[in-house]
Amino acid sequence: MLLSIFMIAARRAKVVPGRFQAGVEYILDFVRVQVGEEILGKDNAKRFVPMLTTIFVTILAFNLTGIIPGLNLAATSRIGVPLLLALWVFVTYWAVGIRKHGLGGYLKANLFPPGVPWPIYFILTPIELLQILIIRPGSLMVRLVANMVAGHIMLVLCFAATQFFLIDSAGSGLMVFGALTLPAGIFMTLFELLVAFLQAYIFALLAAVYINMSLEEEH
Repeated sequence: MLLSIFMIAARRAKVVPGRFQAGVEYILDFVRVQVGEEILGKDNAKRFVPMLTTIFVTILAFNLTGIIPGLNLAATSRIGVPLLLALWVFVTYWAVGIRKHGLGGYLKANLFPPGVPWPIYFILTPIELLQILIIRPGSLMVRLVANMVAGHIMLVLCFAATQFFLIDSAGSGLMVFGALTLPAGIFMTLFELLVAFLQAYIFALLAAVYINMSLEEEH
């Protein structure tokens, strides 16, 4: 679906864009400017905008499946998808850092930050090692999964309660509670739209931040 959307937009591209082309271009420009250039700078952003855009639109599309009738389950609420994307970011910022500084220079810059008294390294270095090996990719994965699972649970609770109060308990005094759970379900659906966008943005933004940290001379 994503490939089809972008292929159609590219093939029908005009100098004066229509609504469809303008919408696609807005997404592309948003990632390029607000994520890539804002964090990495214009020069470095050119290398990583394709990756960041792929991450953003993929997560956004998979998040939105959680509110599509008949699907109602975000693909990103299954651990495999966020894990794969987090591993992609992990491999990228390691590869970028090693290519820029060499393996020794990259590890030294991350594990032994300058200006720290040497006894502190006994505590700081293991923490920094966990940071670049586990905490960064793990936080990307867990944050996305947790938010999408929580949103899905709230939707299920609201609409399951609506089903019970309005249909299963028809004719009883419990129907009045359906007037609360149904609007709550609609509100949560709209809220999930916001969460879907925010989680895609945060994941892409943190990916850019981690890559930028690997490119910097000192961390």
